[in-house]
Amino acid sequence: MIKNIGVVAIQGGFAEHIEMLEKLGCTCIEIRQRSDLSKHQLDGLILPGGESTVIGKLLHELDLFDKIKEMLDHGLPVLGTCAGMILLAKKIINDDNIYFGSMNITVRRNAYGKQSGSFFTNGDFGSFTDVPMVFIRAPYIEKVSANVEILSEIDHHIVAARQDKMIVTAFHPELTTDTRIHKYFLSLIENQTT
Repeated sequence: MIKNIGVVAIQGGFAEHIEMLEKLGCTCIEIRQRSDLSKHQLDGLILPGGESTVIGKLLHELDLFDKIKEMLDHGLPVLGTCAGMILLAKKIINDDNIYFGSMNITVRRNAYGKQSGSFFTNGDFGSFTDVPMVFIRAPYIEKVSANVEILSEIDHHIVAARQDKMIVTAFHPELTTDTRIHKYFLSLIENQTT
């Protein structure tokens, strides 16, 4: 049974993830400082949306980056949404920074333009149909390696993918009432066989 999901809570839309996960019966640990990582045995981690450059900077300033990278390298399941997807990408097209570099994907930051380029649509995600998707200054994936499964495409752009125990979305599933993507993440943790 899943007990503790860590949610990086230093910037961006972490509160909505916490609310959704608690509805699904999880205990959420807000990760704000390094000691939050050592006090609890985490079953999974959420890297929320926000500003990837700001989150990346704060992760270093708060001495969280190296410990989280180590946990990811050791297979901690993670769901990265929007900025979280950028933080996990091995390559970022229009950004010289590489953050965790854990996932074999190439991402384009702010691919849909500025705030005015934000939009809502419904699409497929794996076997799920008619999933509501909120895109806010969203990235998308331009390229995946062979070991990455494409979970969703909108207008011929990859907007969700999975590699082992890592799931990324360009959109914000936490900003809807649809819990299927979070349930999918939790089922991945429970199975622990992939």
